[in-house]
Amino acid sequence: MNKTIPKVEVSFRPNRNLSERVYLKSSDEVYKVAIDTWNLDTIELFEEFMAVYLDRRNGIIGIREISRGGTAGTVVDIKIVISIAIACNASGLILLHNHPSGMTSPSHQDISLTDKIKAAAQLFDINLLDHLIITRETYYSFTDNGHI
Repeated sequence: MNKTIPKVEVSFRPNRNLSERVYLKSSDEVYKVAIDTWNLDTIELFEEFMAVYLDRRNGIIGIREISRGGTAGTVVDIKIVISIAIACNASGLILLHNHPSGMTSPSHQDISLTDKIKAAAQLFDINLLDHLIITRETYYSFTDNGHI
């Protein structure tokens, strides 16, 4: 049995010094980061889902696009969200997605997904701090509205 077994490599390369890290204290600050990161030319065309990975002081380690879908939804693989958090040694997590309709109210699917990601993250001592549904002009915070 002379088969080559593939090696798994996981890497994370931060491109900023710790002194340059952006720290988040409120949903307003998260929204500003989201809008600065989002492609505003497509925010009303299709749904995207991103995750913000945080250190113990809520400093941004990095932001990662998780999925991109159509006008009515996108598929989010929870294993990917959590595996990236583990790879970058995140202590906290904030979820972001847009609603192309411009409506910020969470759907039943949004609430269910948030609950599942929160439960998965807790297994690894990662805190789900918030989930924002964003539009070009405003946002909905699960934490501010008592859902997290």
